Amino acid sequence: MYFWLKLLHIGAVMVWFCGLFFLPRLFVARHRGGRDADPAYFNPVANLLFFRIATPAGLVAIALGMVLIAMVPFGAWLAAKLLVVMAAVLLHLYFGLHLYALGQGQDRHSARFYRIVGWLPLLLLLALAALTGAKPHTFGDLPPPPLAATEAHAAGGASSPPSSPAAL
Repeated sequence: MYFWLKLLHIGAVMVWFCGLFFLPRLFVARHRGGRDADPAYFNPVANLLFFRIATPAGLVAIALGMVLIAMVPFGAWLAAKLLVVMAAVLLHLYFGLHLYALGQGQDRHSARFYRIVGWLPLLLLLALAALTGAKPHTFGDLPPPPLAATEAHAAGGASSPPSSPAAL
């Protein structure tokens, strides 16, 4: 079961990030003018990509990721990965807000800005891959919660200082 959930999660992440890769390219094409800038072409394509492909894939990726989190031990690598996922979600939301502004006729950015922002999904995806691939060795373990140490002392399990080998 874990294998299939992970496989679907990875597939959903790939589709989600394909949408995040392509949206800035659409913004650049719209900014340049021509056929791509025509609202009869741009609006259906961009809305289809954002609302019917990227957003559902992102929701599926996040939902399956939450299920998978329950199956693995929580470590510092996972906390760092969740921060990168949060950045990807914020980027996705920014693209949605920007798409809405474009629909209202408000284009505040240049083509150069769109080209620079177009690199952010790649950097986020590489960070996710690096954190996932190096998970056992990335940051080590998180410290135990303070409650666990308090319970050990309350149960009479007072910890003694470690003895040195020379004292034995």
